[in-house]
Amino acid sequence: METVAETRALEHINPCTSMADIHNLARLAAKREGKRKLAVASAAEAHVIEAVADATKAGWIEPYLFGNSSAIASLLKEFGLTLDQVTIVHTQSKEEAGLLAVKAISSGTCDVLMKGQIQTATLMKEVLNKEYGLRGPGKLSHVLVYESPLFNRLFFMSDGALNIKPDLAFKIEIVKNAIHTAHLLGIDKPKVAMLAAVELVDPNQQTSVDDAIIAKMADRGQIKGAIIDGPLALDNAVDATAARLKNINSEVAGEADILIVDNIDVGNVFYKALVYFAQVQVAGVIAGAAAPMVLTSRADSAETKLNSIALACVMAARERFISA
Repeated sequence: METVAETRALEHINPCTSMADIHNLARLAAKREGKRKLAVASAAEAHVIEAVADATKAGWIEPYLFGNSSAIASLLKEFGLTLDQVTIVHTQSKEEAGLLAVKAISSGTCDVLMKGQIQTATLMKEVLNKEYGLRGPGKLSHVLVYESPLFNRLFFMSDGALNIKPDLAFKIEIVKNAIHTAHLLGIDKPKVAMLAAVELVDPNQQTSVDDAIIAKMADRGQIKGAIIDGPLALDNAVDATAARLKNINSEVAGEADILIVDNIDVGNVFYKALVYFAQVQVAGVIAGAAAPMVLTSRADSAETKLNSIALACVMAARERFISA
């Protein structure tokens, strides 16, 4: 039986500052609302099944695994799950796995989608299908959440995995999705840094112009729920000393929670540099869809995939409180 404290911990949460906080909220969400039904598209991959097994054992999810049934069954045994703990839907191809996994969400059978060993473009084709896809009211974008041992807070970065070269209008939607994701993790007024190579607006550098426009839109109340500034370079966005040395007077400089990059190349390199050079804990999801979606690189570790499952479960549980 849930306690009042557990109920309040889900509805009125303190800001998440670590992956451990997200994992704890995933546990509380499952205890309060039941396990999330996770549809995994093309599940027959070791890191995917390892993460699914860990999330199942933690009590967060009830997995629905789409893909080659014999390969999936073999991996389940390797990672300590039995066939009665999962639902396996055999498919002839990765494309069919993506199709059926998305339909499982749109039909209400499942409520969280996860990319397995399938290309992002292949899965997104199904997600964006006008008949049975998972389009939300706005645009879809990828949000990376990461925990650095150098800071006592979580960071959000977007978009390093989905949108190649967004224009200004699309960047505004990316910013809104990232802000909403931060709200779901209890960060009520996140500070958003619009990243560029410079801190001054340069008409010859379109990124800096876009950044300044978005920052001014926030000043005028056109983008709500966050404090936004830009253009800012990465150093002065996250480090107060760097901001001071460059004489940058900003509410965001040195204290950014959300980092918005100009294009997928910058974001993807940023993402993988964190993982491979700094061994930072990360989680990746698609925001803006009709249901939370775990989207990580096929080469990502089981730990990253587990973190991402936890994040998606929390997003699913918290959505109605934030939307209300």
